[in-house]
Amino acid sequence: MKFFRIAVIAFAVIFGFNSCKKEVGKNWNIKIENPQNIELTDISAELYNPNISLESFKQKYPWFQGTIPDDVFEERRKDADEIKIYKDAAAKIDQNKLKKNLENLFSHIRYYFPEFKTPKVFLYSSALQGILNPIFYHSEDGFLFIDISAFMGENHPNYKGLELYFQKSMNPANIIPKVSEIFAEHFVEVNPDQQKFLYQLVYQGKLMILQDAFLPDEPDFLKINYTQKQYDWALANEVNIWDFFVENDLLYSDDADLTERFIAPAPFSKFYTEIDNESSPQIGIFTGWQICKKFFQEKSDTKIQDFLKMDAQELFNQARYKPEFEE
Repeated sequence: MKFFRIAVIAFAVIFGFNSCKKEVGKNWNIKIENPQNIELTDISAELYNPNISLESFKQKYPWFQGTIPDDVFEERRKDADEIKIYKDAAAKIDQNKLKKNLENLFSHIRYYFPEFKTPKVFLYSSALQGILNPIFYHSEDGFLFIDISAFMGENHPNYKGLELYFQKSMNPANIIPKVSEIFAEHFVEVNPDQQKFLYQLVYQGKLMILQDAFLPDEPDFLKINYTQKQYDWALANEVNIWDFFVENDLLYSDDADLTERFIAPAPFSKFYTEIDNESSPQIGIFTGWQICKKFFQEKSDTKIQDFLKMDAQELFNQARYKPEFEE
């Protein structure tokens, strides 16, 4: 309990100066020689357009209707509630800005992975049905789908009843980081034999390093789906968090409950102490990120492909991660 007594008593002091510490690491800013151009299509704009026939819509998007019968699908196209949700969502999205930001993201991905093929991007509204998993990449066809009804902004009336911790990352500014995360997962291999907590931390850290590489100008708090306040708390308590993991022998534990406590989406991390309600969620992802950042402080010339292939234990050893409070 020593860690959390310190955390509670010293929180204000720690928060005051440690959250402002300078981070030194690899500079991910690069010069893009061949910027990507994308096709950005708003499917729902056509779905709800009464001037476009169902047959014409089906010919253009034969995969969109799925197994819904024509008569039911036609009724959905006229559903006033669904149309309103779509219009509310579309009003929040600056499509020109989104297109530019996606092109910048894809250009950075292709810089590091030349084999990457820029996808066709489709916006649509699920009428709130798919908002917890709003980004879908179909690699075989090269299609990326973005459910804009998931990005109307926290506390939007359409989200009434949805847990607030989900809503924190349902703002238009969260679209690009969430798209980037989907592609990061495409490049980081999951090793089913590595279930120890440290290995999970490193896996999450690799995903976050790709976020750094793909989105060098994006604020860190958006990359990890935090609010600024949550990110500041994590920075301020980085030492305390690490001490807790070490002192409780969690790093080499294979207890599946640790994933639920420190990595899975939740309103806060579960240390099982009085600090829990103050803590930032998914703190294991943050810690894994700091481990991998420290690796690049030590080995800044490492190529991203070699970094991704590294064994978690080897990476951790070379990172020499041991955070300390700055004086």
